[in-house]
Amino acid sequence: MPFKLAPRLKSFDYTGFNRYFLTICTLDRHRAFVEQNAVGDVVSQLSQTSERESFSVLAYCLMPDHFHALIEGERADANLQRFVRLFKQRSSFYWKRRSGAPLWQRGYFEHVLRAEEDTFDVARYILDNPVRAGLVSRPEDYPFLGSLTMTVRDLLYSVQISNRRT
Repeated sequence: MPFKLAPRLKSFDYTGFNRYFLTICTLDRHRAFVEQNAVGDVVSQLSQTSERESFSVLAYCLMPDHFHALIEGERADANLQRFVRLFKQRSSFYWKRRSGAPLWQRGYFEHVLRAEEDTFDVARYILDNPVRAGLVSRPEDYPFLGSLTMTVRDLLYSVQISNRRT
């Protein structure tokens, strides 16, 4: 069966001050993110690409076979599709140089957050992913999650505060 790309919203141009919840899977769901060196290279490319493309990375988590991120455009010309393409390209380059194998599957999944959707509800979902998968009992015990805009401690605190309001 041929690969089918996830549909994009036809009436939405994916540029500007929008918030997105991203999911990108490794090729064949290979368990790529199980050691710090592999994760460090990907997070480094995430940081460089987000700075270059004017996106804030509010939360991220590298599960063994996929990646989640909550990002937000910082300028009117911040383009999600360009950001994802460059991030995947750059992180794949370093991954292939290290391992000799490709890293990501084709395409990605995104959810455009609406104005009424709470940013920290999405961050909570991302941070709780390793707990739901049975990898750790608390998000703070998982080594491959974080934020590029705040410390993990501050992110976890913000999520907890948001949780108390709901």
